[in-house]
Amino acid sequence: MAGTNSERQLLAEGPVIILVEPQMGENIGMVARAMANFGLVDLRLVNPRDGWPNEKAQAAASKADHVIEGTKVFATLDEAIADLNFVYATTARSRDNYKPVRSPVFAAETLRTKFRAGEATGILFGRERWGLTNEEVALADEIVTFPVNPAFASLNIAQAVLLMSYEWMKSGMEDLEAVPFQALEQRPSTKEQLFGLFDQLEEALDSRNYFHPPSKKPKMVDNLRAVLSRRAFTEQEISVLRGVISSLDRFTRNSPRKGGSTRSGNRAPTDDSVDE
Repeated sequence: MAGTNSERQLLAEGPVIILVEPQMGENIGMVARAMANFGLVDLRLVNPRDGWPNEKAQAAASKADHVIEGTKVFATLDEAIADLNFVYATTARSRDNYKPVRSPVFAAETLRTKFRAGEATGILFGRERWGLTNEEVALADEIVTFPVNPAFASLNIAQAVLLMSYEWMKSGMEDLEAVPFQALEQRPSTKEQLFGLFDQLEEALDSRNYFHPPSKKPKMVDNLRAVLSRRAFTEQEISVLRGVISSLDRFTRNSPRKGGSTRSGNRAPTDDSVDE
């Protein structure tokens, strides 16, 4: 599928993602996909409603097979987090407890620090309909909540996991502005090349009586050049534009280049029918 590359390094580290009593296999699959997007791999399910394995989860995971195949199922939350040193509980509403409440950025930095120290960490996510109970939140060390619309704060499981997974990935980046690829480097055009584009376009338009009436031609030429010189073209862009003009100059709608295609149902008026 688009965006996957089996020849590149597959990240597989970070905190455990624990889903408490998830109801729909599709949601579990989308969680697995979100985890795989940002390098997480350890998924644990507490008493999933429809059992495990789940074909709908496999399909929704969109090739995140390594997450699905490694998923572990537990009967209780206590068992699911027993081997962990530190756990966050996610929630969108305030709770009557004294646990610290953290932002996703702070939580991700904390998880990264503990991961580097060799500690086992996890993040709890609740049911689709009502999240985590107070008793389940009490089993966590701290709470993490998201800055969302206060009048519409509910996130589905996959969205919540995606947000935390993204922050986890960011917490390990040396440069937050780094991107995985860059646009191809192109040389800026010279003024001579730009002038050549002006001359070619003006000649093509002039031969079709575009500059009408003739008394307005100087102003129209100035406007045209102003439009084309508003930004710095690259050599390749100049070449593309000149190729387009050459093609329009050589071939008409009634006599197109052989092997070309036309869309008869979406034709613009021909030069002869344009109202100047």
